[in-house]
Amino acid sequence: MRVFGKNSLKEALNNPSKIKKVYLSDSFKDKDIIKLIKDNNVRYESISPYDLDKIDNKNQGVMVVLDDFEYTDLNDILNDNIIIILDHLEDPHNFGAIIRTMEAAGIKSVIIPKDRSVDVNATVMKTSVGALNYVNIVRVTNLNNTINKLKDNGYFIYGADMSGTDYKSVDYADKKVLIIGNEGHGLSNIVRKSCDEIVSLPMNGNINSLNASVAAGILIYDLISKE
Repeated sequence: MRVFGKNSLKEALNNPSKIKKVYLSDSFKDKDIIKLIKDNNVRYESISPYDLDKIDNKNQGVMVVLDDFEYTDLNDILNDNIIIILDHLEDPHNFGAIIRTMEAAGIKSVIIPKDRSVDVNATVMKTSVGALNYVNIVRVTNLNNTINKLKDNGYFIYGADMSGTDYKSVDYADKKVLIIGNEGHGLSNIVRKSCDEIVSLPMNGNINSLNASVAAGILIYDLISKE
């Protein structure tokens, strides 16, 4: 995986063992960044600005090559009291923002499907502003089978959708899963049918839906406030 920019490099340096190599533009002059690289014993070399711009034109003179992201096994998160599932979310900015909110709220694990879903990429890493280093991400083949396994392990499944119980009146179970749907279509039918309860945010204005990451943020903080 390749990420670009000074902030992405600083975030990557939180776990320097994952960095394969850093490329700096020939014109790069930030001595503090260069010192950080050297202090962490990370290999780096120069690259022409032209070649760097061909790869990404918003690079700030920095490209970081990282090991492929390591996903967590589902069995390793079954002791968590709270798990988030993203039902075929597609926007990496939403994914990164949700990861950031989760980390801030102290929620450690999120599940995503392998197919028709955003993956961990440079945009997710940049948007999460470092939170990606502290959240377990589980990638599964079949969401419905995963939900059934979570139920077998004592989890109560809450799906977020427009037609359901007002979130303010929900009393959450001790072990719970919150499912956030796709940006355009919401929860898929099979996932909705697998939920134990549907929770909703009241829409009192002229717009009848919220951005997925905004809705997730509201529901996540309501959920932890009732712990």
